[in-house]
Amino acid sequence: MSAAPEPTSSDHDLASIAEARALTRRARAAWSQLAELSQERIDAIVDAVAEAATAHADAFARHAVDETGYGVFEDKVQKNLFASQRIYAFIRPLKTVGVVARHPDRGLIEIAEPFGVVAAIVPSTNPTSTTIYKVLVALKARCTIVLSPHPAAVGCITHVAEVLDDAARRAGAPPDSIAWMKTVTLEGTQELMKHRDVAVILATGGMGLVRAAYSAGKPAYGVGPGNAPAFIERTAHVKKAVRDVITGKTFDNGVLCSSENSVVVDQPIADAVRAEFQAQAGYFLSNAEVEAVGRMLVTPQRLPNPKLVGKSAQTIAQACGISVPDNTRVLIAPLDGVGRDYPLSIEKLCPVLSYYVVRDWQEGCERCQQILRYGGMGHTMAIHSQNEQVILEFGLKKPAFRVVVNSPATFGSIGLTTGLDPAMTLGCGGYGGNITSDNISPRHLLNIKRVAYEVTSVANRFEKGPAPILREPALKADGIDAETLTARIDSFLAARGYRGTAASGSSTSDSSGGRMPDGGYASPTSPGEDSTAKSAPLDFVCEEDVRVAVRTGRTLVLSDRAIVTPAARELGETHRVFEQAPLRG
Repeated sequence: MSAAPEPTSSDHDLASIAEARALTRRARAAWSQLAELSQERIDAIVDAVAEAATAHADAFARHAVDETGYGVFEDKVQKNLFASQRIYAFIRPLKTVGVVARHPDRGLIEIAEPFGVVAAIVPSTNPTSTTIYKVLVALKARCTIVLSPHPAAVGCITHVAEVLDDAARRAGAPPDSIAWMKTVTLEGTQELMKHRDVAVILATGGMGLVRAAYSAGKPAYGVGPGNAPAFIERTAHVKKAVRDVITGKTFDNGVLCSSENSVVVDQPIADAVRAEFQAQAGYFLSNAEVEAVGRMLVTPQRLPNPKLVGKSAQTIAQACGISVPDNTRVLIAPLDGVGRDYPLSIEKLCPVLSYYVVRDWQEGCERCQQILRYGGMGHTMAIHSQNEQVILEFGLKKPAFRVVVNSPATFGSIGLTTGLDPAMTLGCGGYGGNITSDNISPRHLLNIKRVAYEVTSVANRFEKGPAPILREPALKADGIDAETLTARIDSFLAARGYRGTAASGSSTSDSSGGRMPDGGYASPTSPGEDSTAKSAPLDFVCEEDVRVAVRTGRTLVLSDRAIVTPAARELGETHRVFEQAPLRG
């Protein structure tokens, strides 16, 4: 009996496509149930998922390092906990079910509506933490999710998905709320993103993948390379600035897309900065060593060599035939320019920094722009300075939507050391070809329905009527002043025939009925008087005023600032009792 033939790549593609279709259909059915759950039940599911992720943070990190060979176990544990604790704590209070906001002053009610099925593309560099994060934000927004793992990280991503799915189901989530592909190919991932039942795409990966996500015909949040520069300006605290750069660049061996890739140093402190880098175990490469590392680390396609991504400085040096001290934490490559002629000016995803010295902050500003244009548009940069004006100039002029000040770019950008929304998907806005510049949260997976009440009436050209009048604005929390209140009461009573005195504080009343000396009011117009007479211009009209006018045959003259309640407006226009007073001069 002959052995069965080995599956071909075409067989894998077909299997992956079929799996993507089946998972998405089931996720769509599950979404119809998940979307109807109360806020309390959604929060219980999110609580359970976060708790399970926290309990397995170490195991997930170990699996990721063993499978991909990228990064540092301890740092991956911290990233997993960042997702399951810090991001969870941020999203937990968010209201994502039913009415999420009321704006009485504008007559608006906002109601949350989930997008639907989320297609989530997960990278190999941050596989487990990204999976935890994307599952949490999707479920919080009442969206089901289908994960497409990077082929090099299928095992660890599947591990996370299984644990989180079990926790979600135990807490009441419908089956198939969390789904994941096991047969992963490019064709299968493309089918997932284009499937008619997918509502939105969360894509984290290389530029090719992000472009594919944006061309899938769906709303998409895609994040590509970072290539973040860090500018150390002459007023910076040098020791802390260098520590921050090294801390950010060496965290998980530099695989986060927002980690520092270049250092730009102000000339007056260049010697001090170089000495401090050396004191903190930075190794400056010679010209020959820069060329050797560039040849080994950067491919002809100007991409990081996958074999060296997430590896330590010592491992990279050894691969390039360079001898460095045993305690070396980061390799530093002095460069004269940015672009194709300077391979190490790209995003490197490992503890290698390009290094530039500039005359002043203006030249530093230009150098940082060049670096961002070479693969990091819209993403992240850092500035280390005590000069608020220079910091503001960088904020105004740099094509980066996260300008991290006096903190490691790696941690500041994701909201660990700054006030930014905690997230592991960072929008690059229009500069980076993304739909948003935000850190992605459950809010980005919700549509908002708005119930809008009329606040301005519109005249009908076929009928004679008053000009549009704005609704009375909401009262302030601390009330209104006595003078305004008195004027409104006078106006209200005048509409019923009680006319106030002409002069404020008068102690007498006129014969037509005004305020009496004791603060009371004279009687309204007697039945024998002309009931068709026009009243004085009114500043406030309610429904009862209109009913009295209709009953007595009177006309209500509206001042140009008159406030008319909606019910009064409708009744008055029906019976044509309104007349507009001339505008006040």
